[in-house]
Parts: sequence; structure tokens; C-alpha cells
Amino acid sequence: MAATAVRYLRSVGAPTTAATPATSTTPLPRPAPRPALRTVRDDERAPLAPDPAEFRTVLGHFASGITVITSPGGSDPRDPDPDEPGPAGFACQSFASLSLDPPLVAFMVARTSTTWPRIARAGVFCVNILGAGQGGLCRAFAVSGADKFAGVSHRPAPATGSPRLADVPAWIDCTIHAVHTGGDHLIVVGRVAALGTDPTAAEAGPLLFHRGGFGVFSP
Repeated sequence: MAATAVRYLRSVGAPTTAATPATSTTPLPRPAPRPALRTVRDDERAPLAPDPAEFRTVLGHFASGITVITSPGGSDPRDPDPDEPGPAGFACQSFASLSLDPPLVAFMVARTSTTWPRIARAGVFCVNILGAGQGGLCRAFAVSGADKFAGVSHRPAPATGSPRLADVPAWIDCTIHAVHTGGDHLIVVGRVAALGTDPTAAEAGPLLFHRGGFGVFSP
């Protein structure tokens, strides 16, 4: 059948194959010349990173509040010691509110922190906002390798059971919502599950940190 159709098309002069397109006479564009090699100028170089000491000094001019991040702690399944460790906590200056809907807060922690892995395994934490006169409490939680909760009065926060320190002006009980990398730190986002204040403790005002030292707010 196909052979018959081909013979018919040939008898009437119809083409049986696709016509070969005509060759274009338009000249092809010349390739762009390669740029000449040259030395990178100083104003084209990436800026050098600031000296770490200068970085700390300059950023120290930003006054902030101080918190203590606490958690029930979490045991490492690889730890041969079956005993559950006690609560975990550390002093944290890098804390901020993040979102109203949903309610989110964030804190930053060094990737070298030995406390953070225990908080991460627990999956929950409480932000204890320190008040004026609680510099000693901040120092106790800023040390490494000690029992930070020795002599510190606390009770479980209502939603997560994280330690809620006594006599702090405010507290925020959270579950870990997300963790992001930020250079040599981690950015931990928490979803707020409960929060509250102590009006009596709040009367003293906040504990502030500025240029390496503690201060208080004077309205």
C-alpha cells in the first residue's frame, strides 16, 4: 500500500521527501573578542574581615538585655552512663522576639557550646529574662563545667517542664521550631507555648549588658 502511494505521488510530481532548506547567505556574527587579562585593582577586591577584637569592641556599644536559656536537658543515647543528666542552661545575650503570628522568638548560641546539644536533644527551652540585681545569676550560668543550678531556685515551666528560674521579671516557655546556621553560631527559633511575668520582680527593671559590663535602665 505504501509503495503504491509513493508511485502515485511521483506521477503527479509531488515531493516524497522533505525539501532541503536553502542555505542562508547571511554571515554569522563574529564571536566577541576575549577581554584582555589584567591585574585586579584594590578597589575590586573583597573587603578584608575586621579584626575580631575590634568587632567585639564596636558591637559592644549595642546595649542588650540578658537571659538565661534553660532546658530539662537530654541524654545522649551513646553515653554509657544510663543516668539522666540534670537540667541544662547558659547565659545568653543574643535573644530577640521574631514573630507575632505565629509567636516565635530566637536566640543565638556558639556552635562550640557544650550545653546546646543537651538543649537540642530535649527539643524545648525556657527563656528567663534577668532583672536588675541578677548579675550574679548571669555569671553562674556563664561558666563552663560547673553545676550551674547549684543553689538556684526553679520550678518547671508549665508547657515544657524547662526550669523557670525564681524571681526573674519574665519567662518564655518554648519548643524548638527551627535551627539555622549563622557562621560560628547557630540561630535557634523557638515557638512560644507559654509565657508570663512576675510584677514584683519586674519593678526593679531589666539587667542590661553594655561594653562588657552590667547596667540598669533609668527611665
